[in-house]
Amino acid sequence: MKYIVVIPDGAADYPINEIGGLTPLQVARTPNMDWLASNGIAGSVRNIPQGFPPGSDVANLSILGYDPKVYYTGRAPLEAVSMGLNLSKNDVAYRCNLVTLKFSDKKRIFMEDYSAGHITTEEAKILIEDLDKKLGSDTLRFYPGVSYRHIMLWKNGSEEVECTPPHDITGREISMFLPIGRHAQFLKEIIFKSMDILKDHPVNKKRTSEGKKPANSIWLWGQGRTPSLPKFQEKYGLSGALISAVDLTKGIGILAGFHIINVPGATGWIDTNYSGKAEYALNALERVDFVYVHIEAPDEAGHQGDYKLKIKAIEDIDNIVVGRILEEAPRRFKDFRILLLPDHPTPVTIKTHTAEPVPFVIYDSSNSEQSEASHQEHTNKRKFSEEILNHPDLVIEEGYKLMDLFILKNV
Repeated sequence: MKYIVVIPDGAADYPINEIGGLTPLQVARTPNMDWLASNGIAGSVRNIPQGFPPGSDVANLSILGYDPKVYYTGRAPLEAVSMGLNLSKNDVAYRCNLVTLKFSDKKRIFMEDYSAGHITTEEAKILIEDLDKKLGSDTLRFYPGVSYRHIMLWKNGSEEVECTPPHDITGREISMFLPIGRHAQFLKEIIFKSMDILKDHPVNKKRTSEGKKPANSIWLWGQGRTPSLPKFQEKYGLSGALISAVDLTKGIGILAGFHIINVPGATGWIDTNYSGKAEYALNALERVDFVYVHIEAPDEAGHQGDYKLKIKAIEDIDNIVVGRILEEAPRRFKDFRILLLPDHPTPVTIKTHTAEPVPFVIYDSSNSEQSEASHQEHTNKRKFSEEILNHPDLVIEEGYKLMDLFILKNV
């Protein structure tokens, strides 16, 4: 048996007036996802436990079978692991976004863009390295990641601070969302010093001249210490691989003992290499038992508040990723199971994550009488969307138990 998990990050949503009170999943043309929903078990799962931040860190831990109440320590240390940073037990990692701030004539500062216009990795590397030269020390270092996503490592630092994700405050004044708590003043000073360093940086002057948003500040959040996870193979007896463009999910995969597959052209944005992700996943299953395919694009479109872009991302995932898997898997593997679900909703109307349950589908080829040529023919005519939440075959309130169902058929 081969196991395939496909995560269209943040694909679930709220009804949107501009598209007739429907969601992007409801509007999108998704014949392959719909076929899975019509021929498999379709249910509702809550990946964010009560009281936890509704982030991809918590949700993807849940999906992979790790109870966040036991294993979650913060977002940034997971990304640090993916970047190859070695944290001691006393080190604290912070996510360090490059952001675009808007300065008003009344001396108020607003969060204009949490991603600095999806700055390129090459441009960002120059900025982060310059910040490290000017703000770094024996106890404080800055490490470049991908696009706007970077890490600040604070040796013997404090995590006793309340920080707000920048994608939660798009368009809002930042004064009420700066770090608070123990050592918050130290972190605020770093943020304001970064503004002075970045405002006239050559990279930003060039971006502005090209009509692009400047990366004129950093934003610190997601702090924590490195967790310890039991290996996935020890839990389930399966060898595994993980495909993702973002360090967060890669970090979880590394801690879980997966082989991390880096797909050329995978960007974590709408222009990602969908075809490559599908092909690399299928090829990986020739060597391992389990592959986890994470696709960031719907989440990013949700954060941008762009429902058209989100619909496109969902349709591309359906056509290029899910469609390819459904076409090829029956030819290449005797038996296989597919688990399809968003990790959390990212509604375009509020541009951030929420904690509600999401729809999931489990399809088992060994239980299906469908031929490989008939996967466009629905048996139950069920669409993969939030509608499933109203009439689920199964409800799972603790998301980390979904993997037991998928692999062990046991909840």
